Amino acid sequence: MGILIIDDTDFDRNLLRSILASAGYEIAGLANCGEEGIRQYEALAPQLVMLDLIMPDLNGIEVLRRIRAEHPDAKVMMCTSVGEENMVTLARKMGARGYVVKPYIAENLLSAVKKIIGPPGKEF
Repeated sequence: MGILIIDDTDFDRNLLRSILASAGYEIAGLANCGEEGIRQYEALAPQLVMLDLIMPDLNGIEVLRRIRAEHPDAKVMMCTSVGEENMVTLARKMGARGYVVKPYIAENLLSAVKKIIGPPGKEF
């Protein structure tokens, strides 16, 4: 299962992977755009999706909408920059389980992930 990371920025994608993997979470896949993220979600059925809000092809809201239309129980956490509160509110209304703010602080990120899927190694 593991965690799917969807982010168009190499730095943010790799940083998320590093923080999550070093804490013991399995990384199911990495996608650098919304369309690829949706394809990987279908192929991998991850336990959690870490989804960037602002991407050039599809924004995170559209990716969230499309994933949850087919998989209403999907667990998605939005990754956002400060100042995008309206988008975060919309994402929550559409079923996002939470959000973390960039730049990432490992302790906050891991705490948020643990609230949604539990500690590393726990499979549902």
